[in-house]
Amino acid sequence: MANAVQAGNSLWREKASEFAADRMAMFGLVLFVLIVLAALGAPWLSPQNPYDLSQLDVLDARLPPGSPAADGGHYLLGSDEQGRDLLSAILYGLRISLGVGVVSTLIAVTLGLLVGLLAAYKGGRWDSVIMRVVDIQLSFPAILIALILLAVLGQGIGKIIAALVTVQWAYYARTVRGAALAEKNKDYITAAQGLGLSAGRIVLRHLLPNCLPPLIVVASVQVAHAIALEATLSFLGLGLPITEPSLGLLIANGYQYLLSGKYWVSFFPGVALLLTIVSINLVADQLRDVLNPRLAK
Repeated sequence: MANAVQAGNSLWREKASEFAADRMAMFGLVLFVLIVLAALGAPWLSPQNPYDLSQLDVLDARLPPGSPAADGGHYLLGSDEQGRDLLSAILYGLRISLGVGVVSTLIAVTLGLLVGLLAAYKGGRWDSVIMRVVDIQLSFPAILIALILLAVLGQGIGKIIAALVTVQWAYYARTVRGAALAEKNKDYITAAQGLGLSAGRIVLRHLLPNCLPPLIVVASVQVAHAIALEATLSFLGLGLPITEPSLGLLIANGYQYLLSGKYWVSFFPGVALLLTIVSINLVADQLRDVLNPRLAK
């Protein structure tokens, strides 16, 4: 047992070293950590609380970057149409976008993991029914399903998380099922069954650990997809209400002013969204290559 643990630790150290050797992946990781720290530190880093109406002044609406503020400070990135400091709105918007993306992905991963393991281990009718449901859902565009759900449910963080979980879980279920089927007929599973171990113990102690690498790869990509999807839904007016501005809603608020030259209202939230998604994708790219060398570039 000790030798197995040492071998496992050695393997993970090797994978970590391989990941760290890629400069673009490390750049993406550092950038993502900085973005997360900026989002978490929004209450202390932001010059203004964009949710506090007493701090907003409509007369300061759509001021260009660097304009002086009434309190003696400056709008470093300008202000939006409600007179909010754009830097503050972006930092708070990052908190919402990251929170929605990460929470929805975690819930969808858990659901997809359980369903995928059940389909693979049980097989037969269970597998057929579950995979037909997965196939039907994946045959529709994710954005279409999310639009329909939010049109019925309405706006709100909880509702958009529910919509994102609904459109994501099938990806994880299919990934886990494929990985579990590849492991199910191997000797160590047969040996565990021969020893009389319970199905739950076999699934959790033996199948699950071997399904995690491909699941981690898919989840890292889907976090960025969830953030982009939430931004798209908010841009279309079906995601979050205006009182809880995510990056997508901030971009939508300034879209109508682009042609009048007030580019900053949409431009800077767009840059923040782009950097967030790019940083996650850079990390996910290298994770894919490290955890599944057959897919390496």
